Amino acid sequence: MQRSLILLAIGACASGACALVSLPASAQTPPEVTLTRLECGTPGAPIDVNVRFSDTYAYNNLRMALVYSCYLVKHGNDYMVWDAGHAMNAPNVAPKVSIVDQLAQLNIKPEQIKYVGVSHYHGDHIGQVASFAKSTLLIGKGDWDGLNAPKPGPGVNPVPFAAWIKGEAKVEPVVLDQDVFGDGTVMMLYTPGHTPGHHSLLVKLPQTGNVMLTGDLAHFQENLDTNGVPSFNSDRSQTLASLDRFKKIAASMKAKIIIQHDARDLNKLPAFPAAAK
Repeated sequence: MQRSLILLAIGACASGACALVSLPASAQTPPEVTLTRLECGTPGAPIDVNVRFSDTYAYNNLRMALVYSCYLVKHGNDYMVWDAGHAMNAPNVAPKVSIVDQLAQLNIKPEQIKYVGVSHYHGDHIGQVASFAKSTLLIGKGDWDGLNAPKPGPGVNPVPFAAWIKGEAKVEPVVLDQDVFGDGTVMMLYTPGHTPGHHSLLVKLPQTGNVMLTGDLAHFQENLDTNGVPSFNSDRSQTLASLDRFKKIAASMKAKIIIQHDARDLNKLPAFPAAAK
């Protein structure tokens, strides 16, 4: 239908009747897209990352204090929460302010969130997902299958997903890439290896430019630079292939990469409550 209207407009202009034909508002004005970082955990003391985050022991005595980042994507009048951080009762690393309370500071209620997308099923990315049981869950199919397994594997906690598992809420298991809002501005990118269904996120911002959120494809810059594979990843070869793909997409799109656990990347986006536009 929209293509027909565009052709009609072209034909009308050719006959000198441009003033009589107008395109749909959606074709004239793209939806506003913004990205806001949410604090989703309290960083602990620096830890030795050599053993846990490199199966080739590549980082010697490197110590890092990981941060826990979630994000709010605004697309016109619709919203998506990307990752759901630690639970509010998580020992030592619980957030000081819940995602719901942070959204309240932006005058947004949980029921306004159209999609809650999770990069993967690990606890520091799903802890508050149950707060959005009225939202459509977007999760990699490999991870969704893991949550629904008769005996979920190590690090797989189906409890926060009870509403979706019971069929009380809508879920869309994402097989490969997914165009979240249908116009290419927000893309879930299939980057398996950390978990079977792991995804990263691409957000195209009109002023800031293209931004890519890693999920846990990489946990810190050195991890990304050296193609480090954490010892607890589900598949080494998939991880390496995903890192290669992610970097090539970032290069071709001149995207700003934000590593969700790296404190050094926090200043790549405005501090809450401001949003990148």
